Amino acid sequence: MSQAAARWRSAGHTRRGKDRSRNEDALLDCPERGCWAVADGMGGHRAGDVASQSVVSSLASMAGHGDLDQRVGAVRRCLQEVNRQLLNTAQGPQDIIGSTVVALLLEGDRAACVWAGDSRCYLWRGQSLYQLSRDHSRMRQLMEEHRMNAQQAGAQPDARALTRAVGAHERLHLEVLELGTCPGDVFLLCSDGVYQTLDHGELGRALSLDTPQHMLDRVFESVLRGAARDDLTAVVIQR
Repeated sequence: MSQAAARWRSAGHTRRGKDRSRNEDALLDCPERGCWAVADGMGGHRAGDVASQSVVSSLASMAGHGDLDQRVGAVRRCLQEVNRQLLNTAQGPQDIIGSTVVALLLEGDRAACVWAGDSRCYLWRGQSLYQLSRDHSRMRQLMEEHRMNAQQAGAQPDARALTRAVGAHERLHLEVLELGTCPGDVFLLCSDGVYQTLDHGELGRALSLDTPQHMLDRVFESVLRGAARDDLTAVVIQR
């Protein structure tokens, strides 16, 4: 393990939702290479679990060489190739085999978040919680373009539809955010089965615990006290 990677500890877990017949989420927890990811297969579409596993398996097989900029480029190319493969697997334009993705890369004191869809990346710093990723969803689009509030946008019939995902369109548009890291930082990657249930206060209380495993346990305990109908996946990374 490199010295840079050794600064970070992590824990990850995924669980099938109480109303689901199979888990369509997948995760990557690879602290020795400074790489983590969460993928959520598109619910209601054929083989969502296949899509999310394809995303994670492809990211896991990447070489971990190069600086952060080179690694971000490698993630972009990797996900574009998975996008092409999933489109080729689909049996026509109405047959979507897709997945969200949110990936975190760490190198020294730098971080990069790469995503498409509505799986999220949060940062817990200085007793404050920040949502780093921006959902690629119809709800977010309604809020930004039509100036609706969250309640108004969420009431629309297509609010949960994704505007970007791996395997959904011929060209995959990824978003990238880079930032510096500080001692004590905690990152959370999660699928919507987590954040649709827990508000910022509950997430913050979980991420204020002492170890990634304790944080992760608290997140899952809190979600599973409720209906937990959707699959839930989370990865916690602590410096």
